[in-house]
Amino acid sequence: MDLILAALAPIVAIVLYIYIKDKYEKEPIGLLLRCFLLGAIASVIITLLLSRIFDFLLPLPDNNSVIQMFLKAFVVVGLTEEFSKYLIVRYYIQPKRDFNETFDGIVYAVMVSMGFAATENLLYVMSSGHQTALLRAFTAVPAHACFGILMGYFMGKAKFSKNRTALNLCGLLLAALFHGAYDFFLFISFIPGTWTGAFISLGIALLLSRKAIKKHQNNSRFRI
Repeated sequence: MDLILAALAPIVAIVLYIYIKDKYEKEPIGLLLRCFLLGAIASVIITLLLSRIFDFLLPLPDNNSVIQMFLKAFVVVGLTEEFSKYLIVRYYIQPKRDFNETFDGIVYAVMVSMGFAATENLLYVMSSGHQTALLRAFTAVPAHACFGILMGYFMGKAKFSKNRTALNLCGLLLAALFHGAYDFFLFISFIPGTWTGAFISLGIALLLSRKAIKKHQNNSRFRI
C-alpha cells in the first residue's frame, strides 16, 4: 500500500496543480476522470501495440549504439507514447463542447498524460521500491506533465483555429521531441555524463510549460 501511495502521490499533486491553474472556467470532474482513465488504460494499450509493431519493423538490439538509442528514444518511445495520448485528446476530447477555451487543451492533455504516467509509475515503483518512487517523482512524472502541457498548448489553440491540423501536429511533435530528448540522454548512459542532458531538456520543458500555462491563462475567453 505504501508503494502505491508513493507512486500516485506526485500524479495527484500535478493533477491538482493543473486543476487549480484552470482559473476561469473549471472542467467537469467526470470528464477529467474519464480522460485520466483513458490515459491510464487506452493510451497504454495503444503504446504497447505500436511498440510491438516497431520492434518487428525496426529492431534495435544494440543498447550501446548511439544511433539505435536515438531511434529508440525519439521514434519507438517518444513518438509512440505521445501519439497514443494525442489520439485520445484529438478524437475524444477536442470535439467536445466542454473544450471551450484554449487552456482546456492543457488541462485535458495533462489529465491523459497523468493517467499514462500513473500506470507507468505503478509498474516501475512496484518492482523497484521507494527509491525509484522518489526519483521518478522529480523526473519522469513531471516530464510527462510537461509533455502534456506542451502538446495541450497547441491543441488548445488548434480547437479555435483554421489551421487545426497543423497546430495539432505541432503539439504532437513538440511533445515527442522533448520526450525523445529526455529519454535519449538517459539511454546513452554508457557515455559518461550524458545523463545531465536529460535534466537540461526537462528544465527547458518546465520553463516552456510555465510560459504556456501563463499565456493561455491570460488569453482565457472567460477572464473578466
